[in-house]
This record gives sequence, C-alpha cells and structure tokens, in this order.
Amino acid sequence: MVALEQGHHQFFRRGLGQRDAWRAYPDFRDKCVFLDIETDGGNGPDPVTTIGMYDGKEFTCLVQGEDLENFRDIISNYSMIVTFFGMGFDLPVLQKQFGGLRFDQIHLDLHPALKRLGIRGGLKKIEKQLGIERSPETDGLTGYDAVLLWRRYVNLRDDSALEKLIAYNREDVVNLETLTNYTYERMRREQFVPNLIPLLF
Repeated sequence: MVALEQGHHQFFRRGLGQRDAWRAYPDFRDKCVFLDIETDGGNGPDPVTTIGMYDGKEFTCLVQGEDLENFRDIISNYSMIVTFFGMGFDLPVLQKQFGGLRFDQIHLDLHPALKRLGIRGGLKKIEKQLGIERSPETDGLTGYDAVLLWRRYVNLRDDSALEKLIAYNREDVVNLETLTNYTYERMRREQFVPNLIPLLF
C-alpha cells in the first residue's frame, strides 16, 4: 500500500512484469507517457530521427539535430511508458543510442497485450479493426514512408517533409492512448482483477 501511495513505480515494475503491466495503468495514468520513435532506416550508432511522446494532454516531438538529447531528462519525469512493440524495437534502439540509459518505468507494450486478447497485426491494421481513424494527411503512411520523409528533409531541406513526419509520429502516440484504454477495459473485464492492491499486497 505504501508503494502505491508514494508512487514507487519501480516496485510495481518488478512485481507486475511485462505481462501484467496493464494493471498499473489507472494508478499511474497521471505519470504515463505514450511513446513512439522513427528512425533513418539504417544500422548506424544514431538511427533515431524523432521521438514522439504524449501524456494525454500535450504532444512533444524531439528531432535529431535539434533537441533529441533532451530525451534523457524528459523521460525521467514519467513512471509508466506505453508503446506498441516497444520491447522489440523502440526501447532497445533508444538504449543503444543513449548509451547508459536505463528504463526503470513500468512498461506496457500493447502489441503482446492485444495479442492476448486475440487482436493481431501491426499498429495501423489494429487501428482500422477498432475504428480508429487517421487524418487524410497521414492515412496510409508506414514506417518506411517515415524513413523516406526524413531523407527528403535531410537531403532536400524540405521542411514540409519534416512537418508531415511529425504529424505521422503524433498520430502514432495519440492513438496509443485510445488503444490503451481499450486494452485495459478488455483485460479488466476478462481477468476480473480491478486494481493493483489484491495482486501485490
């Protein structure tokens, strides 16, 4: 009970693990960030081009060559991170690029969580299954398009390409909130565990 009252997210990260991280969502919602990265498609030491973060109110996009190094400080303000396939991509890439960075936050990866509910596929496919729409500007864009937009921005100094990339990244993270709400409610109904207290105390 003390750990919950004092917001000691590390305790719940250890206790819940990846499989049950969804249970922490309502208790840590005010310190949760939805995160997604884009890369240049290469295998170099610094592949990350943008880092999108959304806390339910404000969207922040850090851009390579501008303010990407602020990520270390910004992410330390959060107790919970929500991604889609972040265990397999976003977090390992970020740890490699930001040498020495350790994520001690509760991490909810929606990809395996949704798979447990029988919902499979990539982010865009799942969005369409659940009726989540994207703007005409970004509808149909893929991760490879994000790579091409970055290259166009870098090689041609096309600011409109960067603006479109940021818009794409924004919808990635904003839509994660809708997916998280859906996942939590489905999990709660089907697992019959209302909150953290009966699970860990």
